Amino acid sequence: MLNTQIDNTIDRFDRLILDILSREGRLSITDLAKRINLSKSPTQVRFKRLCNLGYISGFRAVLNPQILKREHVSFTEVKLSNTTEKALKSFNKEVWKIPEVEQCHLIAGSFDYLLKVRTRNIQDYRRVLGEAISTLPFVSSSSTHIAMQSVKDLAL
Repeated sequence: MLNTQIDNTIDRFDRLILDILSREGRLSITDLAKRINLSKSPTQVRFKRLCNLGYISGFRAVLNPQILKREHVSFTEVKLSNTTEKALKSFNKEVWKIPEVEQCHLIAGSFDYLLKVRTRNIQDYRRVLGEAISTLPFVSSSSTHIAMQSVKDLAL
């Protein structure tokens, strides 16, 4: 069961575990134990505790966008015509249905949402913008920023 209140009593070994696993999630407990200079059993106990406390919420595969032909990255600012809780919930629910939207953040600023959209090329992005993003509930306008290069991306 996930503890909703994070226990901030983690030590340097716990921080090492978190740092290593954030970059190498498939590392075995044996290899992790060697890397942090602890035996396997205490490392396993620490790993399970960090999971139970919610510091580690899961593991996933990091996909290669070049091989998948999804190298084009756009950031789309979305402004809504209505920002009531009902409108936000409606937008939030529907944006999950667009597979090209990798990330969606509610923003405090001059627009309401920032979307990270990954597509094959600019033509594909234009289609997603016109057929999916602009038809989301309460969208009044959008503005697009095209990424020319990814300088730092922890997901890759």
